[in-house]
Order: sequence, then structure tokens, then C-alpha cells
Amino acid sequence: MDTNLTAAYDRCRDLHRRHGRTYYLATRLLPAWKRRHVHALYGFTRYADEIVDRTEDLRPAERAARLDDWGGRFVAGLHGEPVDDPLLPAVLHTIAVFDLDRDDFASFLKSMAMDLTIHSYRTYDHLLDYMEGSAAVIGTMMLPILGSSDPVAAREPARQLGFAFQLTNFIRDVVEDLDRGRTYLPDEDLTRFGVTRDDLLAARAAGRATEPIRELVRYEVTRAQEHYAAAAPGVTMLAPASQACIRTAYALYGGILGEVAAQDFDVFARRAVVPGRRRLAVAARALLTPTGTPVTVPGPPVR
Repeated sequence: MDTNLTAAYDRCRDLHRRHGRTYYLATRLLPAWKRRHVHALYGFTRYADEIVDRTEDLRPAERAARLDDWGGRFVAGLHGEPVDDPLLPAVLHTIAVFDLDRDDFASFLKSMAMDLTIHSYRTYDHLLDYMEGSAAVIGTMMLPILGSSDPVAAREPARQLGFAFQLTNFIRDVVEDLDRGRTYLPDEDLTRFGVTRDDLLAARAAGRATEPIRELVRYEVTRAQEHYAAAAPGVTMLAPASQACIRTAYALYGGILGEVAAQDFDVFARRAVVPGRRRLAVAARALLTPTGTPVTVPGPPVR
């Protein structure tokens, strides 16, 4: 492997270690040769996300131009042109090694661009359209790297796991998203529970949720559980060497829902996180779990 490519993989791994602690821990349970490819996908998605979310001093049009420029260099690389970028060589190499679907990457970049102009979603179907590119395709990108006994059957559970993880993040990060001027809880759900955007802003200012907001969050948790349930059969379809990794990620992301429930669905009081000691215990348990063992749908019981 040439020096530039090694450096690109190292940069992706560093981004993963610093910003994706839950998934990074799970990735350490993969065989070493697979890890760098997962780091590459994470680095690609994280860097695009940072262009959108970490350049808030720039106008949306300027951020869009940066995303377009970076996406253009990525597409050029896909067509074999030399790429002068510290990160892209790693993901381009991973795409070539596993013959990953290029359309998944186009869908992802399209969803990232949506974040620059769309600040809320009227219905859950509209949110799902966004999450198709921001989350579901991550699952299908990962599937060839993880390996599966039945890739066709495993594809839909992989998509559902992407939805589950993304919605878990949206539930946990309501305050952070409000700070960025966004609301990922669908407008129709807010209306259903008698909650307005001003109510969410007031809860952020007060540092606590009202009863209607807690009921709204409870509802979104049960919706996330439905995606976890749909994703569960896919874990045992994965290659044996990959099951401990995804079993750990499944339990840890799902554990966030349990933490949300433990604080009475008040995501404004504090950010829900799985304690470090429990994270390590989950990873150790996953390593000791026989392959083929079904996973348990996480979180509080669905009502």
C-alpha cells in the first residue's frame, strides 16, 4: 500500500476514533483487515457531515459550494482521475476492493446537501426519504465489507439498522439539532402530541421537557424500536467474524434508548449516553456470544 493511501486510511481511523466512539469500539471487534475499510466509510461520511455542520460561520451557499467541490473530486476519483485529498483515496480504494454501489454514495451526498436547505420534515415518510440517503445506504455500503451468507436477504435488515441508528441519534440529539436550526422529529408528530417548535426551544432554554414533549419522545423511541426489530434478523446473516461487531453496535445504540427511558424521556435534562463501563461489558459479552445467536430488541417495551 502506498504512503498516501496509508495516510488516508490513518486519517479516516482518526476521525472515527474521535467522533464515533460507540461504533469505533464495535469496529475493534472486526478482523484487522476489515477495520480500515469501515474506518474509510466512516471517514467519508463524517467529513461530508463536517462540511455541512462544522462550517456554520459560512453562508449555506458557501457550504453547498464546498460540499459540491468535495463531491466533485470524489466523483472524479471514481472515474480514475488523480485525487489531491488527504481522505478520499481510502474510500475510493475501499469502493474498488468491494465493488460498492456508487449510487449509495450519490444518495448520501444528496442527503447531506438537504441539510443545508431543509430544517424540518412534515411527515415521517419525508424524514425516511432523507434517512434513505443519510442512514439506510450506510447499511448497504457496509454489508459487502461485513460479509453475509445471504446478501440479498440481509440487505433490508442492513437498511433498517441504518434507520434505527439514525433515529436513535435524532432522539438523543434534539438539543444539538435545535442549536443548528433543525428539527428531525416530524411536524406531524409534534402536532399529534400538541408540541410546537417554540415548545422545544423553551424546553432547551429551561433544561427540561414538558409532559407532552416526553410523550412525543416516548413515541419516537417506540418507532426506533420497530426499526431495530426489523434489523435484528440481519445480524445472524452476517459472516461469523463480523457478528460480534454489529451485535455490539446494535446493543450500544439501542442502549441509548434505554438511557432515554431511564430519564423519563427527557432529552433536554441531559444527553443520554451509555456509561463507559457498560460499553466495555457489552463488547466483551458480544465476543463471548456464539455466532448465530439472535439479538434482543433494545429499549423499553413497546407499548
